[in-house]
Amino acid sequence: MRKLETELKLRGFSRQTSKMYLFYNRKFLEFIKKSPDDIEVDDIREFLAYKMSDDSLSNSSIALIKASLKFLYADMLGKNLSLVRTPKASKKLPVVLTRKEIKFLIENTVNPKHRLLIELLYSSGLRLSECINLKYTDLDINEGTGWVRLGKGSKDRLFIISEMFGKDLLDYKEQSGADGKGCIFTVNGRKMSPRGIQHAIKTAAKRAGLDKEVHVHTLRHSFATHLLENGVDIRKIQKLLGHSNLQTTQIYTQVSSEEIKKIKSPLDML
Repeated sequence: MRKLETELKLRGFSRQTSKMYLFYNRKFLEFIKKSPDDIEVDDIREFLAYKMSDDSLSNSSIALIKASLKFLYADMLGKNLSLVRTPKASKKLPVVLTRKEIKFLIENTVNPKHRLLIELLYSSGLRLSECINLKYTDLDINEGTGWVRLGKGSKDRLFIISEMFGKDLLDYKEQSGADGKGCIFTVNGRKMSPRGIQHAIKTAAKRAGLDKEVHVHTLRHSFATHLLENGVDIRKIQKLLGHSNLQTTQIYTQVSSEEIKKIKSPLDML
């Protein structure tokens, strides 16, 4: 497993992805009771079939398990896994808030830090990990921009921020007495945890009375969808989101409802 861990680091996989790949490969070896060099295709098929019998696992989870095994046994050890077939991961469209819901969410968030958090996520489209690691020095408030340092794929990326967020950040910085050097979102001098941020957003959504499930990625999805509806070129949105593949960004063309709303029903044309 040490070689696998090293290879995942060298390839630039995120900490979470690496953790899951290592976890499922360990579980596989515990199940099959063989060394990696002795593994055959039928062993992998047997393990996947066993996991597929677990009703609590979605097609997406099965796809992740298969990708974990494929990375070690096909990519690293050169075994032919082309005959291993599993159901395709379901492609659910992301949940997106309307502009009114976003406005209501912000207006009903009482905690200044949590309000600032929501403003940033919606105005920039940052990922959770990028938000956690964001420092004051990564932002240029006058220019309305910021930099993600070593984001997904270990790449730096330019992103945008709103004037509202910039103004509220300066107010928050003054009130909190921050020195303007460390991370923006902290608790007792330490970076906010992923769970802490998710909980803050969930609490805000509940307070605002929103029926939709609201997570960090919901704000990122809303950011991208609303930009698309405003006529921003999809390739520019791809850059802002940090997607390496345009196909990933194109899902927002299916989510956007503005163009659909412009179509007149044939019944009204009789």
